[in-house]
This record gives sequence, structure tokens and C-alpha cells, in this order.
Amino acid sequence: MINLETPKKVRPLVDQAHQVAMNMLRPISRKYDAAEHEYPKELDMLAAMIDGLSESGASGGAGAAGVRRDESAEEKAGNKNGANLASVLSIMEMCWGDVGLLLSMPRQGLGNSAIASVANDEQLERFKGTWAAMAITEPGIGSDSANLSTTARKDGDEYVLNGEKIFVTSGERADSVVVWATLDKSMGRAAIKSFVVQKGTPGMNVERLEHKLGIRASDTAVITFTDCRVPAANLLGSPEIDTKQGFAGAMATFDNTRPLVAAMAVGCARASLDLTRDILEQAGIAIDYDRPALSQSAAAATFLQLEADWEAAYLLTLQSAWMADNRKPNSMEASMAKAKAGRMGTDVTLRCVELCGTLGYSEAELLEKWGRDSKILDIFEGTQQIQQLIVARRILGLSSAELK
Repeated sequence: MINLETPKKVRPLVDQAHQVAMNMLRPISRKYDAAEHEYPKELDMLAAMIDGLSESGASGGAGAAGVRRDESAEEKAGNKNGANLASVLSIMEMCWGDVGLLLSMPRQGLGNSAIASVANDEQLERFKGTWAAMAITEPGIGSDSANLSTTARKDGDEYVLNGEKIFVTSGERADSVVVWATLDKSMGRAAIKSFVVQKGTPGMNVERLEHKLGIRASDTAVITFTDCRVPAANLLGSPEIDTKQGFAGAMATFDNTRPLVAAMAVGCARASLDLTRDILEQAGIAIDYDRPALSQSAAAATFLQLEADWEAAYLLTLQSAWMADNRKPNSMEASMAKAKAGRMGTDVTLRCVELCGTLGYSEAELLEKWGRDSKILDIFEGTQQIQQLIVARRILGLSSAELK
């Protein structure tokens, strides 16, 4: 049974992440929001510290490298609080500091989660230590990842990639990019595989960096692949097209990354709530948890409603991560967490801007920035609408062909 308290073994990691967010990320948050596309050099020291923790075994699953489910592990009875739960809890704390800076962390890219989810043991060892971006989205296909048109053609011991990817987080800075491409368009979803393309590979070109509403500290690239040759060994997982498995191999990546994105939204929203409570109290508006909301001021009642919404997203996120740790299928719960947290994050951060009036809208505080940052968390890794569609399919027991 899931325990809703933070596990004792994870608390030191969570406390450490909070200290990093407060003392390292918050102080430079505004600086790199204004200096879009400038790499935050302060993160190099932080990355070195995380590498040291990982080597010592003390990280407990912090960051993108910690979300792999150990398929070879011997089943044990009882509750397990493992790498997935540790990852979401630490990411919540880091995003209490700054979402864009968290997304800029070396070797903590979403592509690392893809590698952790799909790669075989040999590939895990070979790509250990790489910083991997993830390239899924293409022009014109929206959130329908199964409809992508980037192709991968087998040629001897290599695959030849052709296509264009947009909105690639850390696409310029990362050491490599995990590219989703189809081996055979006529075979549908089952033919979609992911490939690790290392930086500098001929035929891969970063066309431009996007100017964005939020997470401006993070670079977001458009990348083209023109007869880009990749070693066949860089195809993650099995090269076989299994029509019975369908899109399951690719979806395993989302089952692990969607709780992480939900955690980002939960952390950013928590930052807004914490600051808003302080500002309201300084204005003489007390929030009393022992009295009904309707008997308090409108501002206090609104704040209590926002906190309740936040709590629901927080618990769903923990549930999806806990299920992964305990080897339970979590596709529906991962989408539930992502859908709830994404919408909650946008609602909470913008309402906090409203509650704090001129302080919320000005750059005197970070509230307006958190409002801008939170919107992307409702969009990438599958939009709100896509998550609801996935949940509906799971609840109704319908396939993607039956419910579109």
C-alpha cells in the first residue's frame, strides 16, 4: 500500500535538493530568464556534485538517470520506495527553485529518461554519463507522436535518418539527441523506434533556437536530419518490429517522463503558493486552516482552494511514481498525474499573480515568471487533451483506433 509520507531514506535527498533550489537556483533565476540562450555556467558545479553523489550511491535516484525500472531485479514482497519516487520528489524541490534551470542541468535531459526506459544493458553502460535531449515533436503533427514522419532506413551497419524535429529541449547544449523515427511508415506505431544521435554527427544540424514565453534559461532547438548516418547499435532496445507490442516500447518512455513533468509543475506551483501566502500575510490577510473557507476573506478562500488543487496533483504524481517503483503498470496514472498537474500548475501560478496584484505582475517578485514557466508543463510530453484521451482509453478499455 502506498504511504503518503516522504520515505525516510529519501528525506536527505529532498532536503538537499531544496537547499540547492533556494541557494543556487533562485538567486540566478531572473538573470538567465533575461539572458535567454546563455548557458548557466553555475550549473557545471552543481552537475559535478550530482555526479559525485551518483558515483557514491548517495543520490537515491535524483534526476533523469534514476527512472529506470530494473527488470532483472528479484521480486520482493512489500512496499518499495525507489528511484522513481526519489526522482519526482527531488525534481519538485528543484523546480521550486527554477524549472528552466532544472531543464538545463547537464546529463539530466529528458533523453536520459528515454535511454533509461528503453535501452538494453550494453547501451546503458555505453551511454552512461551522456547528456541526452529528446526529439519527438515535428511540424504539423501536434501531439500525435505516432504519426511522426522522420524516417530511419537500414543501410548495412547503420541507419540513415531524414526528417525535422522541433521544440527539442537542450537540443543545442546536449551531448546527444534521442530521435524518434519510423522504420516503416506503413507499419504504423509499431515501427517507431528511438535512436541516440551524438552531437557532431554529419547530417544533424541545429537550425535555430526558439524564443519562448517561459523556461527561457533552457535552450529549445529546431533540428534537421539529412542523410544522417547512425550506427545500428544506437537504436535503443530491440530493432524488431513487433505489431503485437505496438507502440508500447515508445510509451514506456512516457510512462517514466510524464510523472517527472508533473513533478515540475507541482514544484513550480508550490513556489507560487509559498510566496503568495507570505505576501498575503504581510498585507494582513491571514489564512486559517481551522475555519471554513467561506467564513474567511475572498483571498484566503481562493488560496485554500488553490492549495487543495495542488494537493490533488501532488498525490497523483506520487502515486504514478510509486507504481513504477513497485512494477505496477502506470500508464493511466502517469497520464492522470501529467494532466492534473499541468492544468493545476497553470491555474495556480496565474491565480497567485492575480492575488498578489501589482507585486504579482511586476518583476519585483518571481510570480509572473512562474506563471510563464508553468504553461509549457501543460503542453510538452503530451498535451492536456492527449492525456485525457489516454486516460479515457484506459478506463473504457478501448484501443487508439477505437477512440481517437
